[in-house]
Amino acid sequence: MITYVLIGVTALVSWLAFKDRKLADRLVLWPPAIDRHKQYDRLVTYGFIHADFPHLLFNMITLYFFGRLVEKLMASITGHWWVYLLFYLSALVVSILPSYLKNQKNPNYLSLGASGAVSAVLFAFILVSPWSLIFVFFIPAPAILYAVFYVGYSIWMDKKGGDNVNHSAHLAGAAYGVMFMLLMEPGLLQHFLQALMNPSFGL
Repeated sequence: MITYVLIGVTALVSWLAFKDRKLADRLVLWPPAIDRHKQYDRLVTYGFIHADFPHLLFNMITLYFFGRLVEKLMASITGHWWVYLLFYLSALVVSILPSYLKNQKNPNYLSLGASGAVSAVLFAFILVSPWSLIFVFFIPAPAILYAVFYVGYSIWMDKKGGDNVNHSAHLAGAAYGVMFMLLMEPGLLQHFLQALMNPSFGL
């Protein structure tokens, strides 16, 4: 399954980058490298390295629980295994674009981590199953309520700043996850609205 491959590759590359500063420097999203040296691959590679082990673990656990379900759904709708891979890789690009464009001339800006793409996966799942219970710091909560909190918190922190977390990428990834699913299967909007009006809690 593609989700397992993504987790394996991300974990391996992140682990190697933890020990090799040159590798991390080459893969991280650094706007001048793209603007001056045309290293456009950084718009994807930044998502395969992480700041530290907890950062990596949180993203990969989230991807493990929700990525497998989204992958199966996309394959069942389209009949193609590669659609989910395209979705994840394009989510890396789309989620970082607002930050990149804003900091295109900023030599002090760096960004790394799969959070934007993982947000896309998570919100694609929420669109399909809004009342499923997900565990937030081991506390069960309906997915849709978590989504409202997540978006509100990300908007607030993006404006506030100061915590070295790219909340803009989280928001862009979340929006992309929803839009990708709706473009792939427009009927999911009606499904979501019906599900929203008929709460059914469960895993």
